[in-house]
Amino acid sequence: MTIPHLQNSLDALLSGVTPAVGHILDRALAGEDITVEEATRLFDASGTDLLVMTAAADYLRKTTVGDVVTYVVNRNINFTNVCVKACGFCAFSRGHLGEEGYFLPLEEVIQRAREARELGATEVCVQAGLAPGIDGWYYVKLCKAIKEALPELHIHGFSPEEVLNGSTLTGVSVRDYLSALKDAGVGSLPGTSAEILVDEVRDQISPGRIPTAKWVELIQTAHALDIPTTSTIMYGHIENSHHKAVHLEILRAIQKRTGGITEFVPLSFVYEETPIYHRKRIPGLRTGASGAEVMKMYAVSRLMLNKWIPNLQVSWVKEGPKLSQISLMAGANDFGGTLINESISTAAGAGYGQLMKPSQFRNMIREMGRIPAERSTTYNRIRIFESEENPVDLLVLVDNPEERFGSYHHLIRLKDYRFKDFYHARKGL
Repeated sequence: MTIPHLQNSLDALLSGVTPAVGHILDRALAGEDITVEEATRLFDASGTDLLVMTAAADYLRKTTVGDVVTYVVNRNINFTNVCVKACGFCAFSRGHLGEEGYFLPLEEVIQRAREARELGATEVCVQAGLAPGIDGWYYVKLCKAIKEALPELHIHGFSPEEVLNGSTLTGVSVRDYLSALKDAGVGSLPGTSAEILVDEVRDQISPGRIPTAKWVELIQTAHALDIPTTSTIMYGHIENSHHKAVHLEILRAIQKRTGGITEFVPLSFVYEETPIYHRKRIPGLRTGASGAEVMKMYAVSRLMLNKWIPNLQVSWVKEGPKLSQISLMAGANDFGGTLINESISTAAGAGYGQLMKPSQFRNMIREMGRIPAERSTTYNRIRIFESEENPVDLLVLVDNPEERFGSYHHLIRLKDYRFKDFYHARKGL
């Protein structure tokens, strides 16, 4: 009795989709590449269009990667927060003589990596500020030291901005610097420093940041050297729908040429503590992405990148566990990493904690009717958890992450790792 009524309701819902959006979704579902103009239209969708667009993205996710949702056990190690850049969206960085500027010595970085490995991590993500007074080969030396101590640990390290900085300081080409990093043990690069790959936007939110053309060149050079990278976007500030669509097209074009991108990670702007928000100098600056914008970002990303970059990661740090979980209905198939230490979003005002335990990932994934799996950095599946069993992970035994691992706000108050002391020692002062 209810089935005809249900069918009538579904037909009524589908008939409410605007013809233009319906045509775009038909093309995407048929495996065609939607254009920048079509993606722009989808980013502006609302109401029934948004609802059906999200369902279409979820359908593509299911047909392309199935119902397995992955996560990686990893630890972030941001070895310094001192940076010569002054990006308006960054609340993490400090000046080189400031009381809150820190620098973790090599032995401390290795100790953190070793602790992570002992707790089940397969990856350390190593990124930091661009600190003055550091030897240009420091990134290479750091990798060698981690690999010598922990050869089985994957190093996911150094943003394009950091690689360019190392290349500039040493006077070698970007290609040669990337080769040195690879020889030292870097397994993959984070596709960060991307923000929005439209220079007119970059020039407002981060003047002096690596320009779009250089970012693309560096990522493609890494791929040519068989160094895979992730890819990212930061949205919810001053960009518009067209800018986001252009950004996705640039990533898609790179992937068509190289095939070296492992995943796409949308990162919404966390504004509370950022200089760009407190200075109030940029007209039209938004206070991060709305819930609708987040869902649209995941849906459009799946519809536009599906057959080229099939892994789409939610950001529990930016969106919180609840919205991240719901985003699995908009095309996403990965929950990201455990992190253990999260500093950059925390500094900007994110309040969702610094650690997500594997058991928490598995529970949230199962609540969505999906199958959890632990993966490597490069998306090789380590364990698939088909049944309801929850094995005891070592991280589940950690009751107070901040007390056990420290936090960003604790770290910037420690006198043991003051960057200015390191800087003065380097300068002989």
